[in-house]
Amino acid sequence: MPDTLTITDNRTGKTYDVDINDDTVRAMDFRQIKVQDDEFGMMTYDPGYTNTAACTSSVTYIDGDKGILEYRGYPIGQLAENCDFQEVAYLLLHGELPNQSQLEEWVQSLRMHTMVHENIKEQMASFRYDAHAMGMFISTVAALSTFYPEAKDVHCAENRMLQSKRLIAKVPTLAAFAYRHSQGHPDNYPKNDLTYTENFLHMMFKMTDNPYEPEPALVRALDVLFILHADHEQNCSASVMRAIGSSDADPYSALAGAAAALYGPLHGGANEAVLNMLNAIGHVNNVRDYVAKCKDGEHRLMGFGHRVYKNYDPRALIVKQCADAVFEVTRRSPLLDIALELEKIALEDEYFIKRKLYPNVDFYSGLIYEAIGLPVTMFPVMFAIPRTVGWLAQWQEMMEDDERRIQRPRQIYVGGREREFVPINQRG
Repeated sequence: MPDTLTITDNRTGKTYDVDINDDTVRAMDFRQIKVQDDEFGMMTYDPGYTNTAACTSSVTYIDGDKGILEYRGYPIGQLAENCDFQEVAYLLLHGELPNQSQLEEWVQSLRMHTMVHENIKEQMASFRYDAHAMGMFISTVAALSTFYPEAKDVHCAENRMLQSKRLIAKVPTLAAFAYRHSQGHPDNYPKNDLTYTENFLHMMFKMTDNPYEPEPALVRALDVLFILHADHEQNCSASVMRAIGSSDADPYSALAGAAAALYGPLHGGANEAVLNMLNAIGHVNNVRDYVAKCKDGEHRLMGFGHRVYKNYDPRALIVKQCADAVFEVTRRSPLLDIALELEKIALEDEYFIKRKLYPNVDFYSGLIYEAIGLPVTMFPVMFAIPRTVGWLAQWQEMMEDDERRIQRPRQIYVGGREREFVPINQRG
C-alpha cells in the first residue's frame, strides 16, 4: 500500500486521500477538491517553483542542507579530482563513466564538429565592436539551427545525440570567436590535436604564428571549472531548456533560450558581481568596514550564500584550490588578499554563521577568469560552455520521459471580469 496524505476540506467537510511517492504528492490529485462539481478544482500556488517538482531526473543530485552535489551518483569532488571535462560530459549524456575505448571514440566524435561554417564567422563579424560576448554567443547558437535543419527531428535518439555532439564541440569555438571579436583580433581556428580545454585556450589567446602552448595549470583549472559548472539540477536555465524543448523545438533554439536565462545577472552574473565587490572594497584594510556595512544592510555580500546550499557549497573549496594553483603561474591578483580576508571574517562572524552565508562557487571563479586574462563580459560565456552539457543532458532525459507534456503552468487570475467595451471617443 502506498503512503497517503489525508486532506480535509473545511469548506465542505469532505476528506480526500492523496498518494505519496518519493515524499511528493501529484498536483493533479488536488483537482478533485471542489466546493461545486462544475468548478475547475484546487491548484497549488508556488511563485518561482520553490517547492514544486516539474520532472523526474537521474542527472544531478543535490542536498543543499548537507552540501552534497553528485552527477549521476558520483560526488563532484571525485569527478573534479580524477576526470577531465570530456569524461564528465560523457557521464552526464550517457549515464555512465566511459571505459578507455568509449572515451577515445567520444573525444574523436567531438573533434569532428569543432569547426563552424564560414557564414557563422561572417555573422559574428557583423556585430558591433563592443557587442557583449554573451549576446553574440546566444544569437549565434540560435543561428546554428538554420545550418542543421535535420535537428528538428527531435524524436530520433541518434539524431539528438548527433546535435548534442555538435553543440558541445562548437560552443568553445563560438565563445572564442566572440572574445576575439571583442578584442579586434582575427579568429583562430580549432586545433584538434589538443584537448577540449587546451583547444579553447588556443583559440582564445594564440596571437602569432608561433606555437601556442597553454600553461598546464590553466588547462587543469579550466577543466575543473568546466566540471563544476556542467550541471546543477533544475535551475533557471535548465528549466528554460526543458520548457522550450517540451514544444519539440530543436536543441539549438532551446539552448539559445537557456543561455539567455543564464545571461541574467541573478543567474550567470554572480562571479562578475563578486569581482565588482572586491574592486569596490579596494584594499584589505577596508574589509571589516565593508562587512559591517553589509550587516547594516548598506551593501550585499556577493559570492556568499546560495538558494540551494544551506551549508558550504561543495564546489567552493575545489575552486579555491584551483585559484591557488592558477596564481602560482600568473600574477597574483591584488583582489585575492581582499577575498581571503573577507572569507575569513565572514566565516568567523556570528551574523553570517547564523544565516549560513558560506562562500559559493562564484566567490573565487571570477578571480581565476581574471587571472587567465578574461574580461568580465566573458564570464557568463565561460559558464555557458560547460553548462551546454548539462542542458543537453536535461533535454535528452526530457525527450525520453513517457510523462513529458508541453509545459504550460497555471495562473491565478486576479484581474477584472465581464467589463463592457467603451468606444474610444467615450473613454475619459
